Amino acid sequence: MKAAIVILGLFIVSTSAVAQDKSPVKQSDLKGPEYKNYKVWMHKLEPTVIQSAATAETLQGPEYKNRQPARQVSNVEQALVSTVGSEQQKLKGPEYKNFNHARRLK
Repeated sequence: MKAAIVILGLFIVSTSAVAQDKSPVKQSDLKGPEYKNYKVWMHKLEPTVIQSAATAETLQGPEYKNRQPARQVSNVEQALVSTVGSEQQKLKGPEYKNFNHARRLK
């Protein structure tokens, strides 16, 4: 009986420790001074998955009304977009101010 109580206690402690795991903070989740004082370089950004439809439906009238999108196979492509900063974000001071975008394109 004591072993069951100890195992149950360890289970409760472990689940509460996992539940308190911090998720990555996004600037859009913050409000007020936290949003204003958010330091982008202090937080690791994760790539965002974007979905886009390859073709758009142009149905009208009864065809549009009676369509069943749940039964259709969707042509959705997923692309992984990296939100890593540019060369300009690595610079500081006058180098940042005088960064020439045209020179980078050549």
